[in-house]
Amino acid sequence: MTDRKYDGHTLINSETIYEGNVFSFVSDEIRLTGQDKVLRREYIAHPGAVAIVPLRETENGPEVLMLSQYRHPVGAILWEVPAGLLDKEGEDPLLAAQRELAEEAGLEAKTWHVLIDQFSSPGCLSESLRIYLARDLTESSLEYERTEEEADMQYRWIPLTQAVAEIHAGYIHNATTINGVLAAASALAGYGELRDPSASWLR
Repeated sequence: MTDRKYDGHTLINSETIYEGNVFSFVSDEIRLTGQDKVLRREYIAHPGAVAIVPLRETENGPEVLMLSQYRHPVGAILWEVPAGLLDKEGEDPLLAAQRELAEEAGLEAKTWHVLIDQFSSPGCLSESLRIYLARDLTESSLEYERTEEEADMQYRWIPLTQAVAEIHAGYIHNATTINGVLAAASALAGYGELRDPSASWLR
């Protein structure tokens, strides 16, 4: 992984205004390179996350696993790929992705690659997210009780081409899922290189 070093700009002071169970609200004072003025920038501090595009091969082409989850801030049940926070101190991101795949989808994968890394909303949120492609899937032996929003998850396998079509038709709204599905489709079509799970990551 690669640490962010403010690209030469100077962090003068950082203050946590509010600290929640998962996220914090932070106020930083910074000075941009070549400027004298001190700027204040407020944002949500996020521990980072991983997401997984589980793909299986069929005689009709690749299929992707989608799951439904209620997302309260937008008041809607969304179709998504498995994902989770990097909120266990010191946990390797790949191990976190493997854990989330087992917990949310009941699956294990033999083959892992990095699809993309993204800053989800860099103007107001520090989240750095890595999206993996998981293939050669088998059922997991993990016994895991899903609770709260995860308790009522529904699952569906759909052709990757259908998932792409649903994105363009406005049926899939989760940004991580949109990026992951489109990245998987473009990589399998030869428009991008899949990376090793240990590839460096700006976070």
